[in-house]
Amino acid sequence: MILAQAVLLVIDMQKGSFTSATPRYDTEGVVDRINTIAACLRTAGRPVFYIQHDGSQQNDFLPGSFDWEILDGLTVREEDLRIAKTANDCFYQSSLAQRLKKTGSTHLLITGCATDFCVTATVQSALAKDYELTAISDAHTTADRAHLPAEKIIEHYNWIWQNMLPTKGSLRVISTSELLG
Repeated sequence: MILAQAVLLVIDMQKGSFTSATPRYDTEGVVDRINTIAACLRTAGRPVFYIQHDGSQQNDFLPGSFDWEILDGLTVREEDLRIAKTANDCFYQSSLAQRLKKTGSTHLLITGCATDFCVTATVQSALAKDYELTAISDAHTTADRAHLPAEKIIEHYNWIWQNMLPTKGSLRVISTSELLG
């Protein structure tokens, strides 16, 4: 069973990314599915990582600010781990790889925001580092872009990930119900 071996990455589900100026596709549904997955992992004794963008260099998403905070709808427990990142790739100059190593797991469940930036950058980086990945097809989100609606962007990246050739690791794309079923 995947859950017995995996850790959950919840990428950039921060208040500053979910504003009226930057509406995200199916926010409530994505939040509910992440909460369900996180609860299952905690029950299995597996770690949940909340990764937060630190935009100090750009003077936004400052640690401790409103924008930095995790969305109110997400259930964050005291035992959950938090990782600060400064680039789209959650591994880049962060403590993520080191903290993952301490868990003993090389299987990552990928969720979060934004599909076309931080989520996909992390998927590609993790594959290059030979992690086993499961991207949860209905537990990541993004906003509409000038040329494409968010729903199509999500569909497109789920397709890309299903067709990528990993190095030593693997990449599966499944829905929350498939993961938990």
